[in-house]
Amino acid sequence: MSKSSESIEAFKQAIRDAGLRATPARIATLVMLREAKAPLTHADVAEQLAASGVDKATAFRNLNDMTGSGLLRRTELGDHVWRFEAIAEGEHDQSAHPHFLCVDCGTVSCLNDVKLTAGSQRESGKVGEVTEILLRGHCNDCQ
Repeated sequence: MSKSSESIEAFKQAIRDAGLRATPARIATLVMLREAKAPLTHADVAEQLAASGVDKATAFRNLNDMTGSGLLRRTELGDHVWRFEAIAEGEHDQSAHPHFLCVDCGTVSCLNDVKLTAGSQRESGKVGEVTEILLRGHCNDCQ
């Protein structure tokens, strides 16, 4: 992890501000997910943390605790696999961004700048509140 000690202090404080103890495993989890380009599964997180001596059960418990405290967002993209991503500072859980799921290789990509048009928001508002957008298709590598 390429974070300076000053940044590590910020991660510790964010965890404490969420009402959790800033354990080394939680700090490593938050750093990993904030640096990730796309949501990670429990298996992805556990595999990366195993080198630090964090077991799968601890990784899973920390993911759930950090989700419950508002540090992480958990999403399921139609493939029955929970994925986790860090909620950016100043963002809240309901401000989730769209994701693209490749139906061939399973790669997930964040689409941070994709927004519903005003017309789409009006139409969808007639039936309910949109909380998540998922686009499926073939990624550039699989086309």
